[in-house]
Amino acid sequence: MNAVLNSAATNVSTPNVSISTSAMLVELSISTWTGRKLDKRASQDVTTSNNARKGVANVNKKLLGDCAELDAVQKFVANVRNSHYAATMPWSDTGLRLLPTAQYFAYHKQMTDLQTEFDRLVGVFLQAYEWEIQNAQLKLGDLFNADEYPSADSLKFKFKYRLNYIRLAEAGDWRLDMEQEAQQALREQYDKFYQAQFQDAMKDVWRRAYDALTKMSDKLDYTDVSSKKIFRDTLVSNVMDIVDLMEVCNITRDPAMTEAQGRIRYALQGITPDALRADAHLRADTKRQVDEVRQIIDNLPGMGF
Repeated sequence: MNAVLNSAATNVSTPNVSISTSAMLVELSISTWTGRKLDKRASQDVTTSNNARKGVANVNKKLLGDCAELDAVQKFVANVRNSHYAATMPWSDTGLRLLPTAQYFAYHKQMTDLQTEFDRLVGVFLQAYEWEIQNAQLKLGDLFNADEYPSADSLKFKFKYRLNYIRLAEAGDWRLDMEQEAQQALREQYDKFYQAQFQDAMKDVWRRAYDALTKMSDKLDYTDVSSKKIFRDTLVSNVMDIVDLMEVCNITRDPAMTEAQGRIRYALQGITPDALRADAHLRADTKRQVDEVRQIIDNLPGMGF
């Protein structure tokens, strides 16, 4: 098995099928009201009272103080973004992510379900908004300024949740009225960009696998009760989730990733967290197999984790 992985490693990042038919670009855009405001007067008071220069200290106040409804929206948005990143691969600095077409239906259902919950949480906050302003007067004291609060009608437009899918173009898709030489130059330039972005996307998947295996290896690294390490029941399932992701994201059928995925599945087949806690031999053997795959990943060209 090692030979298969090592022989495949030389072309691990080179697509051998059309990526545009196996993946798409997705853009998630979420905006919320921060509920924060720079208080220029308070900032000036702080610098003056401390004999400091103007601009070295800023007082940013929470307009609603500790508002549980707004906090719930903001924490939920952070979790949505984490789910989005977990199901996709990086593509560009503009926020576009690469989504395998095989993952589309599961991803779309998850993200639309999350949008429904986002809308519900925003609605709960908006219903409590006027009451929270009244409470803010007590919380902020002299920092309270009624002019700094948007109306409830305008506030709802500060919360947005948009999900856009974009076709992934290939270099041969240029539709430009220009000289053949210029078209060829653009194709070559896009080919380089295309290959570089794809390599980064696949490296991200490899890194996730490597990190998950490293964490498992560390948690299994003990021989007796005196050196026992505590780990959650999700230790195994988290790694298997990454293995499933490797299968879905392997849109070019990279044999190295296919083989790595197979080795991990084989190593963890039938393994439970309780069994790993109870059986030192099983724990050591599982760690050995995990470390073998981790080392192979680390040695792949361009990796070096």
